[in-house]
Amino acid sequence: MPNDMKLQGLAAFIAAVEEGSVSAAARRLGISKSVVSERLADLERALGARLLQRTTRRMSLTVDGESFLPRARRILGEANEAMAELTDRRASMAGSLRISAPVSFAVLHLGPALYAFLAQHPDVDLSLVLEDRFIEVGADGFDAVLRHGPVTDCRMVAKRLATSRRVLVASPEYLIREGRPTSLDDLDRHNGILYINRETDWRFALEGGWLVVHPRASLRVNNGLVMRDAAIAGLGLTLLPTFFVYNELKSGVLEQIDLGVEAEGAEVFLAYHRDCAVKAKLTALVDSLKRSFGEPPYWEG
Repeated sequence: MPNDMKLQGLAAFIAAVEEGSVSAAARRLGISKSVVSERLADLERALGARLLQRTTRRMSLTVDGESFLPRARRILGEANEAMAELTDRRASMAGSLRISAPVSFAVLHLGPALYAFLAQHPDVDLSLVLEDRFIEVGADGFDAVLRHGPVTDCRMVAKRLATSRRVLVASPEYLIREGRPTSLDDLDRHNGILYINRETDWRFALEGGWLVVHPRASLRVNNGLVMRDAAIAGLGLTLLPTFFVYNELKSGVLEQIDLGVEAEGAEVFLAYHRDCAVKAKLTALVDSLKRSFGEPPYWEG
């Protein structure tokens, strides 16, 4: 189809055929008769074919017009549908959106990633509440919650945003003072900085299943940044996702301890109810966050 063919010409052609005259088409379209005639002429010039045979008494389709009419209806219908979908999408990208997220991850990664989403969708009124306690979707009016672990509730939709390895780390000073563990058995004699809400937090993959290690606790806390900083201070070993310690491993203030086994990973999800009323906004948010984090995410670089 030539680039200069306008949708207005298609609309004028279809209206003229269905109404039986240029005058009636003009009334239907809410424009003047001369504008309808001009749009029809432009369309015929673009096609290089006469579509309508007009006399003072009647108007009829030419052979080319009869052939083109169903295509014109399909083209105009698809264009109208596409514009309606875009209008609906723009409308759905406005209004309130309330989400909850863990404090540490939000401070390090979620906040900066949200700025790109809000710049792209300035009509979204976003409320971000940071909580390290477990939040139920729907509680306190939350549309969605960001979680570090799997979502098992079948009523929920869980969209994976990113993955992360979990690594055992300690400060160089601690390892000089207490020695570097080389096996899982060595962990029993070391101090552990533990996440207070997960008693089986130190899980390592072995053939046939998982092995859970319970080190002696020097500190229990429900915040990843405090766990990281306690390890930097030499309080003990800690097992954390790489999104908490990747910069510290680069700088050398923390060292990764390789025991020859992989710890359980940490995936980041956005979870919401299946019948959520703001699904379009959440879908756009998920797509934006995944682009910001990258695949693999930048903290695994």
